[in-house]
Amino acid sequence: MSQNESSPLKSSSSSLQVFSMMSLSPSLGSSYPWLKELKSEERGLYLIHLLLTCANHVATGSLENANIALEQISELASPDGDTMQRIAAYFTEALADRILKTWPGLHKAINSTRVVDLVSEQALVRRLFFEVFPFLKAAFLLVNQAIIEAMEGEKVVHVIDLDAAEPMQWIALIRGLSARPEGPPHLRITGIHVRKEVLDQMGHRLSEEAEKLDIPFQFNPVVGELEDLDVERLHVKTGEAVAISSVLRLHSLLASDDEPLRKKLPLALKNSNGIHLQRALQMSQNTLGELLEKDTVNGYSPSPDSASSSPLSSPVSPKVDTFLTALRGLLPKLVVITEQDSNHNGSTLMERLLESLHSYAALFDCLESTVSRASSERLKLEKMLFGNEIKNIISCEGAERKERHEKLEKWIQRLDSAGFSNVPLSYYGMLQAKTLLQGYNCDGYKMKDENGCVMICWQDRPMFSVSAWRCRNSL
Repeated sequence: MSQNESSPLKSSSSSLQVFSMMSLSPSLGSSYPWLKELKSEERGLYLIHLLLTCANHVATGSLENANIALEQISELASPDGDTMQRIAAYFTEALADRILKTWPGLHKAINSTRVVDLVSEQALVRRLFFEVFPFLKAAFLLVNQAIIEAMEGEKVVHVIDLDAAEPMQWIALIRGLSARPEGPPHLRITGIHVRKEVLDQMGHRLSEEAEKLDIPFQFNPVVGELEDLDVERLHVKTGEAVAISSVLRLHSLLASDDEPLRKKLPLALKNSNGIHLQRALQMSQNTLGELLEKDTVNGYSPSPDSASSSPLSSPVSPKVDTFLTALRGLLPKLVVITEQDSNHNGSTLMERLLESLHSYAALFDCLESTVSRASSERLKLEKMLFGNEIKNIISCEGAERKERHEKLEKWIQRLDSAGFSNVPLSYYGMLQAKTLLQGYNCDGYKMKDENGCVMICWQDRPMFSVSAWRCRNSL
């Protein structure tokens, strides 16, 4: 394999061309010793090539070739290596899990003795995510400030938390409301969660804080899945000013059985996996971020509009539409929504793989820039949070696929259709969030205003969106 040392970009381009022409053949043997000789840049390029090739084989049912690709990837990927090696390790695990699901009995047998408390695990990694990254802290500042401003002058305030997992958000709100010039309102917070002990702990902590600040307070716990929520259990009363907060929760309602729609897909779309692969292999840049950027002439790069080309990516979803309509029936004064700003709800495996490679590359880059590779917290975040999300996006289909993150544009369409109007987030809230991001002493965290909504970014890539809404007046 020739290597041109004169130009990194030229070297990367020529290397990728060589990789793309290589056949994945069992005759190469099981150890592939030449893979160990690749330089870091070449290894990253080849890992991307192998992941895309493997995914294409999986999507087309060529499992023998997929297995050969997985064998090569296993020689290069590592959960404690550089950024591309770490990402590849989790995408490889996801692709392997998808293959295993073609034999349901084998998949079930392999996982039969695996004991995992998913709720406790999710609580742990969510706490780690909150502590390591500033994304949720900035979102909480924006949400709380929007609620405080919307509830100015109100005497009875009812806040509904659609995923009551983090008491710090509402402790900060209680403190903010206690400082109102007109005095604090009577505050009631309804928290929804699948586990009673989580709600009990939250209710105890919030009640302690409210008592300390002499604020009239009630906590209403609602145990259950959001998907099965009966709005009558929220006990909204006449005269209450209602605010609803959803943090990284609504996208899970998009899960539904894909099969009826999949059968209606045109042939061109069903065969699009190979097209995505051909376009992706034209990428020739030499850093992780650049590797996943579009070639300005021929390359494929995910964009806010890329998912909209698919019939399955239409923002029509009966479950979430019905849910939003039910929320509007409560006549809330404010609804604030925080979501991961990514296209992970595409109809094909290749589309989702390319989109998720982009977004998780940014999250792994963020960790690489802020947390030591040896950090146990980093390993837990990558494996228990990002790794599990990647596996759900790549390995699962139908109702099992919960991680259906979508771009802000789709949520705007849904909320508008449900009878909500956008409320611009306040300048003071944005100033608070921007100050918090700057306090991390890292130039990569940024924030931008998009027509009154806020995008919290890593470098120039939007990672999370925060938007506020109110009921549109009926005609």
